[in-house]
Amino acid sequence: VQLQASGGGLVQAGGSLRLSCAASGRTFSNNAMGWFRQAPGKEREFVSSIGWGGGTTTYADSVRGRFTISRDIAKNTVYLQMNSLKAEDTAVYYCAGRRAAVRSSQARDYVYWGQGTQVTVSS
Repeated sequence: VQLQASGGGLVQAGGSLRLSCAASGRTFSNNAMGWFRQAPGKEREFVSSIGWGGGTTTYADSVRGRFTISRDIAKNTVYLQMNSLKAEDTAVYYCAGRRAAVRSSQARDYVYWGQGTQVTVSS
């Protein structure tokens, strides 16, 4: 099972990026997926999660209203649309998959992890 995250890059504050997480090796159509991030010198933190059907989502307070998580079941891919980016959003972003269908904000609940994609926001 592999989760391949992509879409990171360098963007100015106020800009947008869309991250993608493509899964291979198994289907995640019945599983919750999530995004986490880790900034230099800080612990990994929850960003957003989405339930198996895509109809339920959760966001960290720091990104709510700016980020949108979605999924394409047919493509076995999860997205994170990030708007109004701030310097404090700079981090390596990781996608993750659960075995369960219900979303979670806890990293320990996820068993599948991607390699991470760097997002750098310049102020």
